[in-house]
Amino acid sequence: MQQYSNFWDKELKKDGEEHNNNRLAHYTDLINGYYDGATLLYEYAWAGSFHFSRFYKGEGFQASLARHEHYLAAQMNLKPGMRVLDVGCGVGGPAREIARFADVNIVGINNNQFQVNEQCYQFGENSFDAVYAIEATVHAPSWESVYGEIMKVLKPGGIFGVYEWAMTDRWDPSIPEHKELAHQIEIGSGIPEMRSIQKARNALKTVGFEILHEEDLAERPDEIPWYYPLEGDLWKAQTPWDLFMCWRTSSSGKFVSHNGLWLLERLKLVPKGTWDVCETLKIAGDACVWGGKTKLFTPMYLVVSRKPEKM
Repeated sequence: MQQYSNFWDKELKKDGEEHNNNRLAHYTDLINGYYDGATLLYEYAWAGSFHFSRFYKGEGFQASLARHEHYLAAQMNLKPGMRVLDVGCGVGGPAREIARFADVNIVGINNNQFQVNEQCYQFGENSFDAVYAIEATVHAPSWESVYGEIMKVLKPGGIFGVYEWAMTDRWDPSIPEHKELAHQIEIGSGIPEMRSIQKARNALKTVGFEILHEEDLAERPDEIPWYYPLEGDLWKAQTPWDLFMCWRTSSSGKFVSHNGLWLLERLKLVPKGTWDVCETLKIAGDACVWGGKTKLFTPMYLVVSRKPEKM
């Protein structure tokens, strides 16, 4: 964790192919280093479901997270009794919610790609009726590798549903500001390489999935944007309970959190390197807001795919 930020050039505008290849080659160290420091911070700021969601006006933060999870389950047409794999389960918030909502049996594995490969191998082929991933497979060194493992463990005709982090079709990596935005999201989110929606679509098809439905939910004309919890604007809180959530991303909330972490780290009450990871979270938060406002980035590219009955 202490060396996490060294995977990027200190000046992100200068971050180049050499840094990118190094992140991909050492993605296990990168992801583990990030989540060693970030998990407690996520639980503090985001509760047990580490993902974004759409909002209705007046809808509370927790209700929005649950609805986002329910929507995925409904789009996948999950049925009671199904055996379902959660790839990148985190601390289990979405798995518990979807299990209750759809009355399915869920097995969760974390989003470390090596462990995904190893655990998928242990499950054996054709083990699950459905698989889902919520903002997790972006951490893989390539989408083809992780989608290929998911394909193996799905039963013929099984469904794979994913909310993917991706750069939209408006993103042009030849534009320096666009490229820097991708690096800002990467360093603050433990991602080896941000990729385009087109690459996600192509990867699914390459490994053999049949795409049944795809949509960037961030393109919906929602009155309340998905990134509002990151703006730190107390006036945008949708319920009284969400005031504290919005305050945590305000300038005063960040000051308290980051200086508090600095003190806790000095007192050895949190692992060394936690403060450093927390500093990168600020970069990602600002980048996600900018990416959302410009529609260069989406954390909710929804794809529902099916494994063919015959391969």
